[in-house]
Amino acid sequence: MKTYSIELQQVKAMRNQHGTIEARIAAVVQPQSAIPDEDEAGEPLSVLSMTEETARVLMLLLKVQLAEFDKRKARSRF
Repeated sequence: MKTYSIELQQVKAMRNQHGTIEARIAAVVQPQSAIPDEDEAGEPLSVLSMTEETARVLMLLLKVQLAEFDKRKARSRF
């Protein structure tokens, strides 16, 4: 499995379609260094990094998209 260093620079747009959230982003993707990080199970990890501002925009856009999913769910009648 290849691992990457992904720098998220900007979230341009998001939408949900058929149960999937799609994000249009500007990012820099590079293969990770020769000494890859590993999780507890020994699996290699890719790293996603972003500025605080970009993280806040991503969080707000995800909240909007998840609210759209919730509107489409059937309400319980109990």
